[in-house]
Amino acid sequence: MNVTFDLDGTETTVDVPPEKPLRDVLREDCDAKSVKDACDSGRCGSCTVLLDGTAVKTCLVPAAQADGQSVTTVAGIEDGTLGREVQDALEEHFALQCGYCTPGFVLSALSYLDDDPSADREDVRSALGGNVCRCTGYEKIIDAVADVAADLE
Repeated sequence: MNVTFDLDGTETTVDVPPEKPLRDVLREDCDAKSVKDACDSGRCGSCTVLLDGTAVKTCLVPAAQADGQSVTTVAGIEDGTLGREVQDALEEHFALQCGYCTPGFVLSALSYLDDDPSADREDVRSALGGNVCRCTGYEKIIDAVADVAADLE
């Protein structure tokens, strides 16, 4: 099946089985290696992308679902955007170590802050509950995203 979508601003068409996980299509067919491969069950969030602006765990999304939609990876976040503010805040708060989980956290935070720019710390904690980090713990990540939310008010 041909699946056509906008990948970080570039129209992309791939010929893949419709049930192939979007994560595998992005990594294997589109060379989008910022989309991480980890749990295969949606528990870790490292494969999160924005599908038409909504954070989705691509290990759970069949490729056919992306047809005609916009896919944003962390590599597609441009300077001067809210996504860049989230990335900068994570760096300023020393909220990353190995970086494997970071793209998923950035995109989950971005999707949430787009929907609720007045989020408080507990809202942020809840919004990021589907993402797992083995290195830093969560407080620094939550601090970073909560600071971005506070700046949006």
